[in-house]
Amino acid sequence: MKITSKLLLSTAAFMLAGALPANAAWQPQKPIEFVATAGPGGGTDNLARAVQSIITKYKLTDQPVVVVNKGGGSGAEGYVYGKASAGDPYKVIFGTSNAWQQPLVSKVAFNYTDLTPIAAMAQDEFLLWVKQEAPYKTAGDFLKAAAATEFKMGGAQSKDTDEVLTRMIEKAAKVKFTYIPFKSGAEAAVQLAGGHIDAHVNNPSESLGQWRGSTQRPLCAFSPKRLPQGPKVTTSEGWSDVPTCVEQGLAISQYEQPRTVWLPGKVSPDQAAYYVDLMKKVQATPEWKEYIEKTSQVDTFLTGAAFDNFIKQDLEHIKQVAGEQGWLVK
Repeated sequence: MKITSKLLLSTAAFMLAGALPANAAWQPQKPIEFVATAGPGGGTDNLARAVQSIITKYKLTDQPVVVVNKGGGSGAEGYVYGKASAGDPYKVIFGTSNAWQQPLVSKVAFNYTDLTPIAAMAQDEFLLWVKQEAPYKTAGDFLKAAAATEFKMGGAQSKDTDEVLTRMIEKAAKVKFTYIPFKSGAEAAVQLAGGHIDAHVNNPSESLGQWRGSTQRPLCAFSPKRLPQGPKVTTSEGWSDVPTCVEQGLAISQYEQPRTVWLPGKVSPDQAAYYVDLMKKVQATPEWKEYIEKTSQVDTFLTGAAFDNFIKQDLEHIKQVAGEQGWLVK
């Protein structure tokens, strides 16, 4: 084929413009915003910042990544922001099961179907926490005291995973709590340290610093077996030393929270595929393994049909609990 000067000039102009061939995979061309649907210091915020740090360290994208917190309305603020950004592949929303749970129980201006699912990257555990100096040695001791006096249970957000677990504890142990919602698990941890609540059900990462700093301690983990052995959190104890709640007479064998990633709706398949691949690259790093171990989460990766099936199964469970509590939006 004869290459004309006109073709060469066109090719040069094309390259200078930074354009991509029509058949090339999509690549971001400007800064990316990670939207954490919770306040600073909570599990969702921790996830977004861990992913940001890994992407930056390994230069997994040429564009800067900035984390912003939109935790109002039990996470609804962040999801509504995502819905309003339809077609914008530069807004990546980090959340939990509240993406599909909130529309069931609150009159919010979004549904999870307004967003593009990317992945569920991990399953986060839950523990029952009390102040360090609290007299309870076991979950059984705590629940006996709760039966005599109505305790204040703190949690991240209202009618969300923390409150669902709180109501499950009430039902299993035949006790009643005053549930007090906060914007994040980090806020609940601060309130417990200050003696403003009696307990909370934070994820490991949300109270790691408080346990290490001897202001609060876990009584039990809502897991079918003890959490994996890892580095010690205190001088003498680590996550694997925490008994399961079933061991201590609280008949809730398992309760976990998915850590989820979304794009706004109406993005292209290539744009969604880019972020699926990006999150897979993050998950393959030693820093991700360290993050999972440090926070005692279950490393997983659900995308596509597997993620969709998980959502549908979890919706059925949430509908049952929300129905019992009279939370379902009519």
